[in-house]
Amino acid sequence: MSEQIYIFDTTLRDGEQSPGATMNLAEKLRLARQLEALGVDIMEAGFPAASQGDFESVRAIAKAAGDIQVAALCRALPADIDRAWEAIKEARMPRIHTFLATSPLHMEYKLRKTPDQVVDLAVAAVRRAAAYTENVEFSAEDASRSDKTFLCHVFEAVIDAGARVINIPDTVGYAQPEEYAELIRYVIANTPGSHKAVFSVHCHDDLGLGVANTLAALNAGARQAEVTLLGIGERAGNAALEEVIMSLNVRCDILDFAHQIKSEQLFPACRLLSMIIGRPIPANKAIVGSNAFAHESGIHQDGMLKHRGTYEIMTPESVGRSQSELVLGKHSGRTAVKDKLEDMGYNLDDEQITTMVAAVKKLADKKANIYDEDLEALVLEEIYRLPDRFKLCHVSVQCTDTGVPPMAAVVMEIDGEERRYAGFGVGPVDALFNAIAHLTAYAPELQQYAVNAITGGTDAQGEVVVRLCQNSICAVGRGAHPDVIMASARAFTNALNRLAKKEQER
Repeated sequence: MSEQIYIFDTTLRDGEQSPGATMNLAEKLRLARQLEALGVDIMEAGFPAASQGDFESVRAIAKAAGDIQVAALCRALPADIDRAWEAIKEARMPRIHTFLATSPLHMEYKLRKTPDQVVDLAVAAVRRAAAYTENVEFSAEDASRSDKTFLCHVFEAVIDAGARVINIPDTVGYAQPEEYAELIRYVIANTPGSHKAVFSVHCHDDLGLGVANTLAALNAGARQAEVTLLGIGERAGNAALEEVIMSLNVRCDILDFAHQIKSEQLFPACRLLSMIIGRPIPANKAIVGSNAFAHESGIHQDGMLKHRGTYEIMTPESVGRSQSELVLGKHSGRTAVKDKLEDMGYNLDDEQITTMVAAVKKLADKKANIYDEDLEALVLEEIYRLPDRFKLCHVSVQCTDTGVPPMAAVVMEIDGEERRYAGFGVGPVDALFNAIAHLTAYAPELQQYAVNAITGGTDAQGEVVVRLCQNSICAVGRGAHPDVIMASARAFTNALNRLAKKEQER
């Protein structure tokens, strides 16, 4: 029988450390529910000691979680460990994940500790965590650049202290697949008591080898893979969950492992993350990119017509993608909208369904075909948005080639009061942003402005993502609308609402 592989998803923790990928509480809860639907075994909810906001998010996720292990990361410090347990203790299956660096470079320059002191700190941390729960994971930070003999010594000590999962991370993406596999084999074979623990790997992608190293480690004896959706994370990111899973599924001849992931939920999960953090999925992204199942070459098209297997090693349906159109429009009823949303994984209450029905009908007046991606955009736009301090009411933009600068007139509701302003800019979007900024009394720096078509067709909704910074606070906003100007206004306003929320929290 195939051996079981455990999937440890750290999108909510390591993934959120990716610049610009910050999520609010409602977004984290929504993504956590999607990770449960996806079937991950362990979900790392965050780093409770990092901030009060992180603590509250981890605690909320732990309370809401079902039959899934919820992990909290903590340094090998008593206060961190206590804080982690306080955040996750209400989960059905809580896990404390503590870490300490073991490489000579880190021990000398970062920790300023001797190897013996590091062993003592690691043992003390694991014992403190094990006093709270039997589910304790220990990570040797920068393991791939650590001495193999020293790693075995540390792991023997922490296993004796109560660690039941041992993580051997390639923290800086330095290892090569053969080298990393040999490290895993050596440590498992030479650590006394290794049979008492599950060995895990956490690979970064600095050299583009995160997935390759993860798969090599699994073949060498590791049985837990720590991954993120779309491979987001520190620096170049982590091993991508969707790539690891489909490698296991497609190449089961040489990767003979069992797992609990429902691969049909891969694309919905990645798409949800993309929309939450405001980063379009690259077209050439493996597994879930828009070009992953596209065939333009005449030779490829001919082969596909004769047999799909000539140029496709997996089907779009196997990862949750579909080529069919969503038949919804202005005549669609409440039941049809509700059933479709449930099929897509959205379980909304009656009030939210009413909101969505109205939004679908309104959109159907503007575009001929409504696709799954359109529905997802509407859900995030209408249901999972922040309470608005700044509400966009009406927008009018004039831009003609008569020598008169582009002008935008905006009506907004701010703190319950309607306000109006009209102003100029070097272009229609600039004029629009100037008018909104004037009304809200903000003067943010626009660091990013990106436009992406949600679906194909000339009537596709435009999805706009903006990143604003003011007074060292940054926020990402997104907006979707068949009119790109209106989508831009929504994105800018959404970002301003996030800035205001962050200022309030600070």
